[in-house]
Amino acid sequence: MATVVPSAAAQITRPASQTLDRGLRVLELVTESVEPLSVAEVARDVGMHRSVTYRMLRTLEDHGLLSRDSQGRYQPGAGLAVLAGRFTPALRALASRHLLSLAVTTDKTAFLVVRHGDEAVTVEVVEPPAAAAHVSYRPGLRHPVDHGAPGLALLAGEAPISGERPEVGQARIDGWACSASEVIMGFRAVSAPVLDSQGVCRAAVSVVFAGPTDLASLGATVKKHADALGSEL
Repeated sequence: MATVVPSAAAQITRPASQTLDRGLRVLELVTESVEPLSVAEVARDVGMHRSVTYRMLRTLEDHGLLSRDSQGRYQPGAGLAVLAGRFTPALRALASRHLLSLAVTTDKTAFLVVRHGDEAVTVEVVEPPAAAAHVSYRPGLRHPVDHGAPGLALLAGEAPISGERPEVGQARIDGWACSASEVIMGFRAVSAPVLDSQGVCRAAVSVVFAGPTDLASLGATVKKHADALGSEL
């Protein structure tokens, strides 16, 4: 009988640990939900047996990554904040000062975004302390890296690739990118790549806002702060 050997592609896409893969899918589902989820809802959405799902949820709860509300439904746990605080601590520590300065200068919410695979992930947010109104933003927000000003800025900090959006090429020329309603409907963003001393793109400094503004002036300001952060890395 002939032996069927899995293709290289199949071997690459199959998770090295199926149990860990399932647990991470459960964690991602609960943390991305706007409301707490029951065991049955999680089992249904991840396509696992309820008893297996329950064990996954209890294990994640034991580690503080998930918690239960008064009705026994699962929601993100405080342990996630601890893990998030350990993510790129040196970069986040340096960025906080520049983000605060940018938020004060522009009266807009400033934030730091890094690339994780094909996603742009917000890791630090500073809201303008004296602004009468501003856009609320939260760490952990993620979106496709080829959408939104932060993603475009991250791509602009890398070498050109075939098929990339024209806005990425323009961002390389200008030093900053802008977008409208690509991540959150009704809001705009301006971002600039953070390049370290070796020319490697480490992150993107961004601001989010609503309403009209002088994009060229705002872009130059964001780029100034991104360059200042990059010079310290």
